[in-house]
Amino acid sequence: MAGRLKIGLLGGSFDPVHNAHIRLALAAREHLGLDRVELIPASAPWQRSPLHTDARHRLRMLELALASEPTLTINPSELERAGQTYTIDTVQALDPAHDYIWILGADQLANFCTWHAWREILNHVQLAVAARPGYAPDPPADLQQALLDTPDKPLLHIPFEPDPTSATWIRQALARGHPVQDLLHPHVLSYIHTHHLYQNGASARAHTL
Repeated sequence: MAGRLKIGLLGGSFDPVHNAHIRLALAAREHLGLDRVELIPASAPWQRSPLHTDARHRLRMLELALASEPTLTINPSELERAGQTYTIDTVQALDPAHDYIWILGADQLANFCTWHAWREILNHVQLAVAARPGYAPDPPADLQQALLDTPDKPLLHIPFEPDPTSATWIRQALARGHPVQDLLHPHVLSYIHTHHLYQNGASARAHTL
């Protein structure tokens, strides 16, 4: 029987998945001593604009990006559940036989107390934050108090050079024909070109890590 695992969880739209997502997942795995990191593509994030690419494309791009990273896997639970994506539903469905670390950027940390049932989320996972440009990796006051009330789950910090890469910028660059090969796995970029994704020039408010 397998022992208790320490598993990282990295949610996102992955529209498209880019190299900064992969670097963050690998940094978290190494620094936090995780057995694996599960990337969780969102179905319909309730706090964001509608996604630009349907689930099958986003899932396939993740498969291509992670093919050579055996400790990074895909958790498709939100796509299988469909409808609006709430993190609380995702963490409630986790196997309690393991320990979970929810990985997020400092921008998401600043917004965490607006998440649906955010206090209950803390009952299921420990938080780990990575720096993002323009944001200090410090919790808002309500979250800081909640963390003090659960001393066995302190906020963890992931050493990670702030990365300005965003899926929004990549989509816009692709629509304009600008080079993005340094930002995407080559197989992901090939898939985007093959399926003519992100070619309409549409823009949305910034999607973060």
